[in-house]
Amino acid sequence: MTAATAGFYRPRLAARRLKGRIFSSLCLLMTLSGLLVLAVLIMRIVDQGSAWLSTEFLTSYPSTIFPEKSGVLSALVGTLWVITITAVFSIPVGIAAAIYLQEYARKTRLTRLIEINIANLAGVPSVVYGMLGLALFVRLLQFDRSVLSGGLTLGLLVLPIIIIASREALLAVPDSIRQAAYGLGATRWQTVRSHVLPAALPGIMTGVILALSRAIGEAAPLLLIGATAFVAFVPENLNDPFTVLPLQIYNWTDQPSEIFRELAAAAILVLLGILLPMNALAVAIRAWQQRGKVR
Repeated sequence: MTAATAGFYRPRLAARRLKGRIFSSLCLLMTLSGLLVLAVLIMRIVDQGSAWLSTEFLTSYPSTIFPEKSGVLSALVGTLWVITITAVFSIPVGIAAAIYLQEYARKTRLTRLIEINIANLAGVPSVVYGMLGLALFVRLLQFDRSVLSGGLTLGLLVLPIIIIASREALLAVPDSIRQAAYGLGATRWQTVRSHVLPAALPGIMTGVILALSRAIGEAAPLLLIGATAFVAFVPENLNDPFTVLPLQIYNWTDQPSEIFRELAAAAILVLLGILLPMNALAVAIRAWQQRGKVR
């Protein structure tokens, strides 16, 4: 600092610390506001739907004639079908794409263009993926409005998320591990398979679980490919029509009677019962990974 500019600098530490405390308080207030709204919503759902939760609710088909005997069996089984197909399609393709881009591909304009497009695709609204699934799987490949079309559409939806999460996990592996393997005479594939992938696996699994958690809660893409909101049977093969829990909830909330809203609340609790353990598993994997790094 020169003598000419020394007069312009005034520390004003008290004012800067006050601004810092105000900003911190505002951030805390916004966080608590979000948590409060979420708690009120969950309490409202539990109040409306907890009375309907029973084994009969999980093992019965939906019914508009006898709503008191309705259940979520077809939607629950349909959700498991769809998420299984989504996982089988998106996990190997996403991890393989991440390994290629991070470990094998040269940094050319083409690879940079691919990386930018993958990052942009992760932010595309889910409705667009529904239109893509309708054009590609339902009409072009003629898979019809089946559980296969639904699973592949959701697979396209979460594929960019899995690629980005897997690349970040691979990038976090220290380069010294690769150099040590190369120094011992290992090939690139042996280095990736035996050293890089095991080290990056917790981060990859966290990204995969969070991506599948998003897929379970999606309804818009499945509505666009023509998934039926009311299905009174369980899909038995890949070509059968299907429904999923979000669509069943949408169908019940659209009914005028109050009892259907209570059924929708109970179905939301079932959906949360699937989502929360998946997210808890992702958090546990992340915590285990962090402990491993600290040691």
